[in-house]
Amino acid sequence: MPTKKTDSAKYNDTMRSEYDMRGGERGRYAHRSHGDVVMMPIAPDVAQAFPDAESVNAALRVLIKAAKEVNPAA
Repeated sequence: MPTKKTDSAKYNDTMRSEYDMRGGERGRYAHRSHGDVVMMPIAPDVAQAFPDAESVNAALRVLIKAAKEVNPAA
């Protein structure tokens, strides 16, 4: 009768050897992101128009303000 593989045994050989994670440190860069950060992919042509995050936020604030003027209930 075949033995049932545990989850850890099932995935043992799926990582390539060039992806050696020994010696890694879990959560090493976790402090860099804040809990309220939302990452959204944007198209390359849109990204060229905005040099940094602050310019994206400023443009979105203008858009939000304009939308509220058009539809104050929103």
